Amino acid sequence: MPALNLQFSDEEMADLRATADREGRSLKTVAHDAVVSVVSSRKHLVAEASQRVARISEELNERLAK
Repeated sequence: MPALNLQFSDEEMADLRATADREGRSLKTVAHDAVVSVVSSRKHLVAEASQRVARISEELNERLAK
């Protein structure tokens, strides 16, 4: 399985540890889930933007065809 080595500031690491402790999860799981969550939300934004552009382009093409 592919892996990624990340670096954090002391403050970021302290926040990560606090979150993991509070949630009773490992640092690795908390970091993994955070990255996956961000990637998933960005995919959603790209999909929405693509749909909007396609809709606007379709309307524009219809107007230009007249």
